[in-house]
Amino acid sequence: MNKLQLSEEQLNNIIDLALTEDVGHGDVTSEVLIPPELHGKASILVKARGILAGNEVAKEVFLRVDPSLEVEVLIKDGAKVKPGDIMATVSGRVTSILKAERVALNFLQRLSGIASQTARYVTKTRGFAANISDTRKTTPGLRLMEKYAVRMGGGQNHRFHLGDGILIKDNHLAALRALGMSLKDIVAKAKQNAPQGLTVEVEVNTVQEALDAAEAGADIIMLDNMSPDEMSRVMDLIPSGVKTEASGGITLANVRAAATTGVDVISIGALTHSPTALDISLELEPQTLKLF
Repeated sequence: MNKLQLSEEQLNNIIDLALTEDVGHGDVTSEVLIPPELHGKASILVKARGILAGNEVAKEVFLRVDPSLEVEVLIKDGAKVKPGDIMATVSGRVTSILKAERVALNFLQRLSGIASQTARYVTKTRGFAANISDTRKTTPGLRLMEKYAVRMGGGQNHRFHLGDGILIKDNHLAALRALGMSLKDIVAKAKQNAPQGLTVEVEVNTVQEALDAAEAGADIIMLDNMSPDEMSRVMDLIPSGVKTEASGGITLANVRAAATTGVDVISIGALTHSPTALDISLELEPQTLKLF
């Protein structure tokens, strides 16, 4: 699952929306200053340490603006990069390069930021069985891209959409408890009605709720905002076949403590909802500029 899981049509639709937003009224600065016959080469330069993601998207941005541009990718997605690395070059009409620059960099910087953030969490938990996972806290319209970036950073993907698995969360529980159902009743109903092949996961807040969920047959138990001590108690008490997920309040400062408890998955919304963009720029190479 390391490929960008977008059809050509989906990818083009997202890129076209971004280009319309940025250059839908033209690039007046370049149009009034740069001769249309000026050609040259630009380097896409990495300016911070991290993990690269988004090459395919950035390349397609340049080609959507001008199919005659030549884009050469020099560093693959998932690779470690450092300041000074040239991850790609773009050659052709300068006005086209400048028109595509910001949109291409926006995708590259965000996706590489997600990959880099994910890699930091993966590094913190190295040596333990827990997998680092994303959530559905993604930028609207960019979920498949952002989940791809998580994989580039060494993480794994949680649900892609609401039809991807049954996850009984706090508001489901509140609604059904108001109807007089217990946690065991709710899990049992989900197991009974679940479409074939879908797992049933339930969010719990206490050790007793985790035990009740396991007894009711939950496939996965999400330990929400539990302390490492509480998670360890759950791991000691539930059957070995029940998968566990730690979630809520996980940071780089405490993720290793969560991993030491033996949970199977640690899900982190911050991977996609608040990563720091990786610093990447585009620099024209003056010696290559020529009028044709």
